[in-house]
Amino acid sequence: MGKKVFIDLTHPFSAEIPRWPYFDKPIIDNAHTIAKGGVLTQKITCTMHTGTHCDAPRHVMEREFDGKRARYTHEMPVDAYTGDAVCLPIEIERWGLILPKHLEAACKKVGIKPAELKGMIVCLNTGQHRKFDDSKEYYHYSCGTGVEAGRWFVDRKVKCVAMDSQALDHPLHTAMGNNGMTRMNLLGYSGKTINEEYAEQFGEKAYAELDKFAYIKMYGQAAYDKKYGDLEAVSGWGTWEPCHKLMLGHGIVGVENLGGDLDKVSGKRFRFFCFPIRWYLGDGSMARCVAEIDEDDVNKVPDRTYTYGGNI
Repeated sequence: MGKKVFIDLTHPFSAEIPRWPYFDKPIIDNAHTIAKGGVLTQKITCTMHTGTHCDAPRHVMEREFDGKRARYTHEMPVDAYTGDAVCLPIEIERWGLILPKHLEAACKKVGIKPAELKGMIVCLNTGQHRKFDDSKEYYHYSCGTGVEAGRWFVDRKVKCVAMDSQALDHPLHTAMGNNGMTRMNLLGYSGKTINEEYAEQFGEKAYAELDKFAYIKMYGQAAYDKKYGDLEAVSGWGTWEPCHKLMLGHGIVGVENLGGDLDKVSGKRFRFFCFPIRWYLGDGSMARCVAEIDEDDVNKVPDRTYTYGGNI
C-alpha cells in the first residue's frame, strides 16, 4: 500500500468560467491592490451554482418527502457531501438518458454491488467533464439522469451523488427544454429547438419521458400520475428536474460539474471531500471537491489541462 494522495476533482474558477445558459457572468473586482494599498483583496459576484458546486434541498423544492420544509445549506450535516466514495464509469451514447441499467453495468464493471452503495458518495464519470466549456455540446447535448435513476439512488440509500455534467438531470429535464416556469426551449446546432432535435434522433416516445405535456398526450393523465404523482404532490411538475427532487427530497445531496482529474479515480474507491460554505439559508454553494486515494490506485492518465478562456 502506498501513501495517500489528494486528487482535485474541481473545475477551476474564474470570471470566464463556463456557466449554465441563463446564469450571470461572474464579476471579479479588486477592493485593494498591492500597488495602491499594499494588499490584494478581491470580491466576487456570481450565482453560487457556477462551476463545481453543491445543491441543497431548498434549491428545487419547498418541502421534502417527509413533509418537512426543505432544508437549506446550513441545515445539512457538515459531512453531507463527504465520505467513502466510488467513481462509476458510465458508458452511454451522446445525449443519452442514464437509466438503472447503465448504473448497474458500471457497478459490475468496478466490482461493487449496488447494495454496497448505501451511505456512500457515488461519483459518475460520463466523460462530460472533458467537454467543460461555454458550448452547446457541454450544456445542451449532455447525457444525464431522470426519474428512474433518481429512484435507483433513493432505493440504494446513497449519501450523495456527484455528477460530471451540467446538472443532476438530463438537460431536457431542465429549463433548457420544455420544463419549468423558466423553460427556454433553447435552439440546438440545427436551428431547431433541442426538444425537436431530440425527438427526431431518439423518437417521440423517448422524448415524451422528458416533457410533461408530451407524456400526457402520449400515455394519458393516469399513466403520468402513476409515474410522477409523488413528485407532483411534493414539488409540482414531475418532469422538471425529477432526479434533483427525488434525491434532495429524500436527503441525498448532489454535486454538479464535477471535474478536474476525475479520470484518475474513475472505477476506484476513495474518500471524497466536499464542503460548501456554511451559508445560512443557502440553496447551494460552490465547493472544492477532492479525492483521497492510495497513490498505487491512481489511474495513470495525464494531468487535466483546461483550454476554455483563450488558453489554446
